[in-house]
Amino acid sequence: MNNKLYDLPQLRQRVGVFRDRKHAGQILAEMLQEWKGSKAVVLAVPSGGVPVAVEVAGVLGLSLDVAVVSKILLPRNTEAGFGAVSFDGTVWINKEFVDYLGLDQSAIEQQTQAALEKVQRRVKLFRVDRSWPDLKNQPVILVDDGIAAGSTLRVALMALHHIGARKIIVAVPTAHQESLVHIMDRVDALYCANIRGGPQFSVAAAYQYWDDVEETDARRMLTSFRDR
Repeated sequence: MNNKLYDLPQLRQRVGVFRDRKHAGQILAEMLQEWKGSKAVVLAVPSGGVPVAVEVAGVLGLSLDVAVVSKILLPRNTEAGFGAVSFDGTVWINKEFVDYLGLDQSAIEQQTQAALEKVQRRVKLFRVDRSWPDLKNQPVILVDDGIAAGSTLRVALMALHHIGARKIIVAVPTAHQESLVHIMDRVDALYCANIRGGPQFSVAAAYQYWDDVEETDARRMLTSFRDR
């Protein structure tokens, strides 16, 4: 494996390896033991990354915050996207995919604006008005529940670099091996317990129990973590 990529060989190409997101976070925390009690800050990607990150931060004794990002969805589609936007307004468009689909500029602008508004609303919901930690002097551990195409992780990394993060570690329970290639050069280390390939990849397939994490549940988890 790449010397910046850490995985669990016994879990490669397997499905159903995690009971749920909490279990996945516990396994990730075991992989990240070298960061226990350090100055690193865990940043969750809401909403699905929050229960994973809560476990990671809790086990390792680290602070927890969020990095809000969103896919730019295709018109009349609630899942597939052609890019992503981040908490600082960073926009990434998959131009090859846009050209392939023949999307016109007005559709691109409309869907991008909708994604930006969603991100701005979620920033207020999850971060309220808290200032950012000192990411120039604190390593960042960016946590999500998995990486499929990787567009949201890509734009999150761009935004973190923009606001001054100097050392970034990505930690995810599962990911498509091709997507990891596009992220590898942008991070200092990448931890992924379950690496898979193939055309039928889905993040959910790594989990025995999978459901959408509602915003209210994610906010409750974050508030509970901060108040403990």
